[in-house]
Amino acid sequence: MDFEKSACLEKIYREVDITPEEYLPALLEIVKGFRIGVLKPADESFRQGMQDVMENRTRPISELWEGIDA
Repeated sequence: MDFEKSACLEKIYREVDITPEEYLPALLEIVKGFRIGVLKPADESFRQGMQDVMENRTRPISELWEGIDA
């Protein structure tokens, strides 16, 4: 685990720790909802990618690497 992720998790744990117990179920639902909203299922992501290709919403690979030092 990298330092930045570890520091972020520590802050999250601290916030959870100071949350009153009666609010923890609601906090859990918020976190789950956030994860589901941010991480699309693979099939949905694939469908969106195919729709982008069909509607010509693409960019050449060469443009995607601009400004990246690899």
